[in-house]
Amino acid sequence: MARSHLRRLPLAGLLAVVTLVAGCTIPIFRPDDEGDRGDPATSSSGAGAANWKSCPEVPRKLVGRGAPTMRYDCATISVPADWSAGGGAGAGGDKLEISLLRIRSSKQQDRIGSLLVNPGGPGGSGVDSAVYLSFGASFGGLPDEVTRRFDIIGFDPRGVSRSSPVKCVSDADLDSTFGFEPDPASQAEFDELVALNRKIGDTCGSKYGERLRLYSTEQAAHDMDAIRSAVGDEKLSYLGYSYGTLLGATYAQLFPRNVRALVLDGAIDPKQDIVAGSESQAKGFERAFTNFTNWCRANPGRCPIASDARGAVTDAMEKARVSPVRGDGGREATAGWIFYAVISSLYTEAGWQKLAAAIDSLADGDPKEVFELADSYAERAEDGSYTNLFDANLSVNCADEESKVGLDRIRSLQSEWRKKYPLFGGPLAVGMLSCEFWPGQRDPYPTGPATGAPPIVVVGTTGDPATPYEQTPKLAEMLDVGVVLTWQGEGHTAYPQTRCISNAVDDYLIDLKPPSAGTTCPAR
Repeated sequence: MARSHLRRLPLAGLLAVVTLVAGCTIPIFRPDDEGDRGDPATSSSGAGAANWKSCPEVPRKLVGRGAPTMRYDCATISVPADWSAGGGAGAGGDKLEISLLRIRSSKQQDRIGSLLVNPGGPGGSGVDSAVYLSFGASFGGLPDEVTRRFDIIGFDPRGVSRSSPVKCVSDADLDSTFGFEPDPASQAEFDELVALNRKIGDTCGSKYGERLRLYSTEQAAHDMDAIRSAVGDEKLSYLGYSYGTLLGATYAQLFPRNVRALVLDGAIDPKQDIVAGSESQAKGFERAFTNFTNWCRANPGRCPIASDARGAVTDAMEKARVSPVRGDGGREATAGWIFYAVISSLYTEAGWQKLAAAIDSLADGDPKEVFELADSYAERAEDGSYTNLFDANLSVNCADEESKVGLDRIRSLQSEWRKKYPLFGGPLAVGMLSCEFWPGQRDPYPTGPATGAPPIVVVGTTGDPATPYEQTPKLAEMLDVGVVLTWQGEGHTAYPQTRCISNAVDDYLIDLKPPSAGTTCPAR
């Protein structure tokens, strides 16, 4: 499978205190005739109103409790499996089930409508993210100003978690993928990775066949309009992170006159192909890793590998290639698992100290912290089971890709990028193998202006590794109505990291006042 998920990663580190227990599964709460029916609406989508049922179990299973003053309600809506086949959500034909979570504050007043949220991925659960966001600014969630004015709506996109999930990659193959040599130098190792990707493609193709095309971003954007109708909103207010910016941009092109306010944080440039996107991310992670090493030198009391942080990480990976440290149950901390521990830690500046401690502990023969970081990223439970995050990620990414790269070119780029981006160039190049053997037709998303839409706020972070800042103005320019908001911070995504960012986004969401052109917020 390699690592196409590096291209568009889920929002990480959303809450420092309220954390997800890996491996938890949450049932779909289907609507019935009891409980709050929400707010009725009509729309050309024909989705009908969502029927809501109280579900405090969802936050309890995720984080042990619900947020004070917040009510949690669940619903499921049916959407066409293939919107391109014609007809609306009420038409006949195959259906998919989309799982929704509505969060409403008991302090709500002067309600504007609903705020739909997506954490990225593709493959991230919007239901889970809505729960995290409900805990308020003190825990890295949404400001009270927003939750007082909006219902927060989380949804699992088609194929993700509770929404007709796609699952075709075995836990064993995922373990092999993450643990594999991240930058296979020998042809034999490269061929072994090719064979693993081919096996995964064949397995998923055998299970789903041509239905794999239906997990595309454009299909999911149509689902968003059905959700807008189902929750009773005339126009959509939306907060999308990372890959969620691509999903939001696609919606804006398809339904520009149904947009009220869109915040796209951690922007992806939809016009870049898989090669340009992969190199951009290699550059972004390399830059973030350099920032980490600079922080180490400046903070030796908090970084036990401060004298040579880059050397400590690369030495750990080299030693793992020869003699990996064994953890509980004989699990080996291979170069691959170390690499993903690094990736995981670079999503937030708060992860830097954890990475330094993990590499230091590994040198002492204890891989536990390395596994904790990597498993958090991989959504791997202690028993070795995985969520369907990466099954969905593959399905969406590969359905979206218009063309393949070719093995010879990937091999050439691997060598070229390794020189330019020593730690991340090779792995990001071989990550493009993922869609080389993916079956099914493609369904690429549109890449044009959102003609007729109001101003859309596009947020970028100068130190973002996963969606490098350079993509922010490109997305805004493509939409033609994009307004850039810049945060001079570290990590992936900006809102609501600082008061400056929060004020600018809140004013836009609540009062439809976009920030002035060129607005830049300092790191602190």
